Amino acid sequence: MRSEAEGAVPEEKEPVDSAEETGDDSEDDGKEKKQGSFWKELPILIVVAVVLALVIKAFAVQAFYIPSGSMENTLQVGDRVLVNKIVYHTRDVARGDVIVFNGLDSWDPEIQVNEPGNPVSKVLRAIGTAFGVAPNEKDYIKRVIGIPGDRVKCCDAQGRVTVNGVPLDEGSYLYTDPITNERNKPSNDPFDITVKPGQLWVMGDHRELSYDSRSHRGDPGGGTIPVDRVIGRAFVIVWPVDRAGTLPIPDTFKQRGLAVPAAAALPATPYALGVLCTLPLAYLRHRRYGKP
Repeated sequence: MRSEAEGAVPEEKEPVDSAEETGDDSEDDGKEKKQGSFWKELPILIVVAVVLALVIKAFAVQAFYIPSGSMENTLQVGDRVLVNKIVYHTRDVARGDVIVFNGLDSWDPEIQVNEPGNPVSKVLRAIGTAFGVAPNEKDYIKRVIGIPGDRVKCCDAQGRVTVNGVPLDEGSYLYTDPITNERNKPSNDPFDITVKPGQLWVMGDHRELSYDSRSHRGDPGGGTIPVDRVIGRAFVIVWPVDRAGTLPIPDTFKQRGLAVPAAAALPATPYALGVLCTLPLAYLRHRRYGKP
């Protein structure tokens, strides 16, 4: 009896041992399957991420690479900015906005970019441009100085740019030499232009280097650019990290006097309509009560 009991013990333990071994094998197989599925799914995840990024770029926010010094000190060569492509569906372009626009068929390229020599390079260039890590010779970035209807002039007795007769205090954004601390003049060349409907007068912050509206006055638009060519408003610097920050509208563009011509025309309209409306009444009253 005792030998049978003793012999029964190992028979009961053996299945337990074999089950543990089987369980270890299944766990290893599960890990291998998970790792295998991850590497299979990785390309799909990358494609989805790229597609989402392109959709966002096309409709909402796009990154741009700063290729020249025309907007120094506000923007440096190599900076990356994010451009809001939705904002101008909710409001008009405002004075002081830093905008990105397409100069195709209107302005010559501000920089010359060599064409890629092979299909792979072209694809890489297109991807780099889409994600703001490579320059696009057809896109410009400038500050809006005049909007439709504005009279932009330089310079007044103090050498300032004026908009609708109101001088701009541009000290907060005009280029200042980091060594000599000498600031650019608002403009070395005089100009006087009234911005036509659907157009914008734009200038770079580095006035001595910027090839902007002043340099294109001989073009059909008189130096202005079409509003419908505006891609969006640059609102933040995202790279390099030590220069990250927003791009707000300078206070000088918030002066109430800038809108004086448009505001002054509004009160005159009701008076003019009132006079026109009273003329027929005065005529009829004269016919009725006047002498025959």
